[in-house]
Amino acid sequence: MNYFFTSDTHFRHKNIIKYDNRPFDSIEEMDETIIKNWNEMVSENDIVYHLGDVCFSRDPKLLKRLNGKIHLIKGNHDGTMLKDKECVERFEWIKDYHEFRITDRMLVLFHYPIGEWNKAHRGAVHLHGHCHGSYYRSFGKMPDMGTKLHNHKPIALDKIFKLKEKLKEHFGFTSFRSG
Repeated sequence: MNYFFTSDTHFRHKNIIKYDNRPFDSIEEMDETIIKNWNEMVSENDIVYHLGDVCFSRDPKLLKRLNGKIHLIKGNHDGTMLKDKECVERFEWIKDYHEFRITDRMLVLFHYPIGEWNKAHRGAVHLHGHCHGSYYRSFGKMPDMGTKLHNHKPIALDKIFKLKEKLKEHFGFTSFRSG
């Protein structure tokens, strides 16, 4: 079992292609590419944390095509999807915010970037979405999980920590303690 993270897939959202400068000619091409990429990485038993803005419609058939046990942190564009019982049932749970320990690290999950979070000074990492790479503080302790930023693929937990270490070196951070 592996752990994966993503956000802002925006399935069925035509305008996101233009807004996000995504390399697709249609929502069908975008949706199929993201589904293909997702399923190539994620197995049925893997755990996926989606940090919001999943889908712009009530489309349980699309959600059922995605591998893994999906946990949802609600985004600001998930309202329509969450009105559909079959869509809601696709998720292991749905929350506004979640924090937990995994591989000796504390993770804080929220759709939006936040300025301070529990145990931030002790190495806790805040994973978020919403900004599509535009938030200037989305590095180091608070990487953006937006699908656009990760080649339209979920990102594995070990890659997050490797990415964080590379960014730490680049930006000159001197310590990353688990706490």
